[in-house]
Amino acid sequence: MTMIVAKWTIDEYHRMIDAGILSDRKVELLKGEIVEMSLEGEPHAYSSGEASDYLAKLLAGRAKIRQAKPITLPNDSEPEPDIAIVQPLGREYRQHHPYPGNIFWLIEYANSSLEKDLE
Repeated sequence: MTMIVAKWTIDEYHRMIDAGILSDRKVELLKGEIVEMSLEGEPHAYSSGEASDYLAKLLAGRAKIRQAKPITLPNDSEPEPDIAIVQPLGREYRQHHPYPGNIFWLIEYANSSLEKDLE
């Protein structure tokens, strides 16, 4: 028997978030599928926090450091990388998450989630 998977668009995903349907779940949209995110252990939290603080000081005024915030990709995906270094567009990010053209560099810490993260 073939399993049928429902695919979601970014707009549909945002409407679910706005309606509170996903408020009690830690998920992200990957290639149109809503996927549970891995739990963040202490080493992961420490490393991403330290790196984010360092990069914020190093790149102050030249780039924005977003920690564990969504980015929007054209394949119906809104992953939440550990760190995204993006253009400092200010209030524009109130209207949309950074698009690929706004992103300078992504950092993802992975151990058990490495295979998923590489896709």
